[in-house]
Amino acid sequence: MKETRAQATRVQADAAQPSVSAWVSANAGTGKTHVLTNRIVRLLLSGVRPGHILCLTYTKASAAEMANRLARLLGKWAVMDDDTLKEDYRQQTGVPLDHADLARVRRMFAEVADTTDGPNIRTIHSFCESLLGRFPLEAGIAPHFKVMDERTAAELRREARDRVLNATTGKPDSAAARAMDHLAGLLDESGFDDLMTSLDFARGRLNRLFHDYQGTAGLAAATRRKLGLGPEDDRAAVILGGPAPDDAALRQAAQALSGGKKTDKDRADLMAPWLAADDTGRVTAFDDYSRAFLTQKRTPLARVVTQDVEKQAPGTQAVLEAEQARVAAIDEKLRALAIAENTAALMDLAAALADAYSELKDSRALMDYDDLILKTANLLRHSPGAVAWVHYKLDGGIAHILIDEAQDTAPPQWEILKSLADEFFSGEGAWDMGRQGPRTVFAVGDEKQSIYSFQGAEPARFEETRAHFAEKARAAGLGGSLETSQEMSVSFRSVTPVLEAVDNTFQPEDLRASLSSLGRVVRHHVDRAGDGGRVEIWPPVKPEEEDQPDAWDAPVDRPGPRAPVVQVAQNIAQTVADWIAGGEMLVSQGRPITAGDILILVRKRGRFMEEMVRQLKQRNIPVAGTDRMVLTEQMAVMDLMALGRFVLLPEDDLTLATVLKGPLFGFNDDDDLTPLCHGRRGTLWSELRGRKGERDTWRTAAETLTDLLAGADAAPPYEFFAHVLGPLRGQEKFLRHLGPDAADPIDEFIALALQFEREHAPSLERFLHWAEAGKTEIKRDLDQAAGHVRVMTVHGAKGLEAPVVFLPDTCQGGGRGKPISLLWDDGDGITDSGAVFWPGRKDDDCTVTAALRAEVEAAREAEERRLLYVAMTRARDRLYVTGWDGKQKRPEGCWYALIRAGMARAGAVTVAADGTDEEDSGLVLDWPQTAPVEAKAPDAAEQPEAPPAWLFTPPAAEPDPPRPLAPSRPEDSPPAASPLGSDDGARFKRGLIVHKLLESLPDLAPEDRAPAAQRYLARPGHDLDDAQQAEILRETLALLTDPALAPLFGPGSRAEVPLVAQAGGRVISARIDRLLVTETEVLIADFKTNRPPPERIEDVHPGYIAQMAGYRRALMDLYPNRPVRCALIWTMGARLMPLPDAILDKSGL
Repeated sequence: MKETRAQATRVQADAAQPSVSAWVSANAGTGKTHVLTNRIVRLLLSGVRPGHILCLTYTKASAAEMANRLARLLGKWAVMDDDTLKEDYRQQTGVPLDHADLARVRRMFAEVADTTDGPNIRTIHSFCESLLGRFPLEAGIAPHFKVMDERTAAELRREARDRVLNATTGKPDSAAARAMDHLAGLLDESGFDDLMTSLDFARGRLNRLFHDYQGTAGLAAATRRKLGLGPEDDRAAVILGGPAPDDAALRQAAQALSGGKKTDKDRADLMAPWLAADDTGRVTAFDDYSRAFLTQKRTPLARVVTQDVEKQAPGTQAVLEAEQARVAAIDEKLRALAIAENTAALMDLAAALADAYSELKDSRALMDYDDLILKTANLLRHSPGAVAWVHYKLDGGIAHILIDEAQDTAPPQWEILKSLADEFFSGEGAWDMGRQGPRTVFAVGDEKQSIYSFQGAEPARFEETRAHFAEKARAAGLGGSLETSQEMSVSFRSVTPVLEAVDNTFQPEDLRASLSSLGRVVRHHVDRAGDGGRVEIWPPVKPEEEDQPDAWDAPVDRPGPRAPVVQVAQNIAQTVADWIAGGEMLVSQGRPITAGDILILVRKRGRFMEEMVRQLKQRNIPVAGTDRMVLTEQMAVMDLMALGRFVLLPEDDLTLATVLKGPLFGFNDDDDLTPLCHGRRGTLWSELRGRKGERDTWRTAAETLTDLLAGADAAPPYEFFAHVLGPLRGQEKFLRHLGPDAADPIDEFIALALQFEREHAPSLERFLHWAEAGKTEIKRDLDQAAGHVRVMTVHGAKGLEAPVVFLPDTCQGGGRGKPISLLWDDGDGITDSGAVFWPGRKDDDCTVTAALRAEVEAAREAEERRLLYVAMTRARDRLYVTGWDGKQKRPEGCWYALIRAGMARAGAVTVAADGTDEEDSGLVLDWPQTAPVEAKAPDAAEQPEAPPAWLFTPPAAEPDPPRPLAPSRPEDSPPAASPLGSDDGARFKRGLIVHKLLESLPDLAPEDRAPAAQRYLARPGHDLDDAQQAEILRETLALLTDPALAPLFGPGSRAEVPLVAQAGGRVISARIDRLLVTETEVLIADFKTNRPPPERIEDVHPGYIAQMAGYRRALMDLYPNRPVRCALIWTMGARLMPLPDAILDKSGL
């Protein structure tokens, strides 16, 4: 094991060498991320600026993990002592650290942390978005563009489709209208929807074809050329062109056939009308005529004449066979013509859809993910000098490109990377290699794990791109580090039996060819050679005859209890339950197996996934649920949407019944719902309202729904559903009835409502339609589901691992047989941009499309085998394989058969089971634990805490008033001035000026007050004329010199006194204009600038009285042994108006 690990360390260190380019082919579990991190570290240590490093990962999660790993590593090194740092660096990178580099290593953390532009660790789409954001003018896009999420993009595509389809009715002569007429004769509604979905998935490739051919006409011509058709070929030209039939010989043959058996006579009847017709008739009747020579599937008949006819008329067979060959050739060309015409019509429609979609995006400055790639590729490929300009603007350029999961990089993405990196090997540009060092390309990937063809990945491009860069480097004389891929074959993940099963499964040559374009032998070296493990194949479950349940009680979409899919789920769930209950040991870890150790992988989502989760829950085994969910198919969300539909249409009895039976109200059939439904005269809603007094449950439901109906018209979707989930305790009820799994869908639904309101007018009806039409799919990060069994697809599990892995659905077919809509000819990418074909059905294929279809089916089957490799290599210690048979024969190339054959080659032991055929008996590959074991605790499971009690408790009533009462802004405000008045707020401005003067002037000597007031009033900002200034000055000075007011402005008095207190159950927050507190009393005064002021207390606005009463009550609490006297000071006329206690007492404060 030490030798194997040392070998792996040497390979990893060579791959991370920063001064040379490298192409690394790494088996599963060999430490790809480790090598990538080490290379970045060594680049930084060699003096490369962080901003010159571009590291591209496949997913955002991978980018975040890489960045976090790098930050943790550099942060740890920054605080280590010398000896510890040297040893840790050697352990991490496999190379020693010079003493002179210690300070440099410690500084790297600060350099990276302080740099805003590097190292650039991101996805290719994120990089393209950043690049386009820096070069919008060069790319010809809006500088303020935004990138749409998938939901918004799908919504825009639906809008574009509606626009195009609506436009075809108004413009019947348009290309799109003619295309629709053509397609309408070939497709039903369902087929058309499926075809539109195919166009959506292919929009990136189609846009590139439209761009390269400058429209659909050029593409149609290329399609015809590849199908062997000329530009003028039509049906008549095909049928009447080419070798002419031997009419005389054919008439004699038809005459001979007419005297033969029934099949001969039928053939003669098919031939006679065509032989007698002119050219126009022959074109029309060719299909009937061809039936004399071809089968219904358009293949040549095995025999065109019986022996009796040939004996009676020798030579008839030769004549008919020659004509059969001619007819078959014509039919082949007619198929090609039909495909060309069908494809041209579809491309016209696709172009119209693309144009409408682009117009919508451009009008809103939006881009989708395909646009990011296409626009970036165009920027770098078609703009002269663009690459050099980009490098120059990117702070001196990108010097080192690192690509993670390179096997999943799509061809258009490779073109971007080639455009950026080709300059590395050209000797051009401003890069000073002598001073700055060589520029490098590093890619790490594994063709065997390329499973994302639906996103455009082509595994063969991994090796092709290496050869491309190797040729560039060779031509530039930069060494041969790219001539071959460096192999990383030492697995640090899996134990011996797992790797033996993998290696032997993929030992046959045809399987090796599926995994690698070079057909390399699959061989893993084991690092964990001393750890024990196990691989088992269980006998497949056979279908049984089941009793048919009563149609009324039978679940529509759930298999019966004896269905094979259910039995497999039961077997796995019971096995896991027995392990946990019995303390089954994970021998390599020296501890019992826990639920968090289990990973159940399926090939595709379906009923097994749901059944598996259900069986685990029935046994109280913690399970994280499925890795993806369609939001509108979750029970809690369906109930919430049903409630929304009810308030929009209360007369919908079925929807109301759904709501009443759901967790919100909990009606049961016998006691609650049936008495309401049966025998009712009107709607269920009217019945519920009319009889709500009979039962508490009915009354609660009726009153709650009535309240919801009353507010539904005005409440936005988010507010409506938040009210249901919060104050109405809906979330508590959902979690109590549906369990904690309902929490995620509810949260996502509420977030969806909020997103809808940000992008659309808030309408409940429109939101429900929008949510249902969008089929929002939620991806759940099960990597964080510690302590829970994970059930997920193999695609979703890529990059993950687990001690124990189950593969349950292994008996089904592979990639063949799935529908294929569009067929692609990729061309050479240089002089030939390729083409696309739409044959319609497989039976309509011509030779060209049949060959392309065979390639697609072979590629799909190869990807299914790579998917199997990914699935098997997720297991660390144990791998269990099982499955179920259907009514059809098990496919020969299914996963079960492949693994079983590999296990047999690996020397697995047969374990017979009762009632099982020998060929389906169990197989076991076991490996004992020989290495010393240090008992380890499982990863700590973060058990969710129970929600606190206050979460579902209604909050206390808000204070009255809900905010502090500010008497200066009383609730009963003075009457508003007439809107016909013309003071434009002058009275409020005047009041503020007077208040300010009365606050400030008393602190000045009497002789200084008038000059100070004049200077203040003369300020331009007050906008007062001389007369206004004089009037305000006169009033203010009159107040200050009035003997009756002298105490309020004299020594000991205070201005603008803040007051915060409780009075009468209310919180008061205010400022008192003037306050005088003496040993015997408390005086309060408030200035009022009303013009004219009221003469009598009875005419004072009640709001003023309430204001002063609040002051008085608060100060009485502060000064309980002194009387509090209140007054209003009317500035106009300098008049003091005392407020009697009796009036203040009546105010209620």
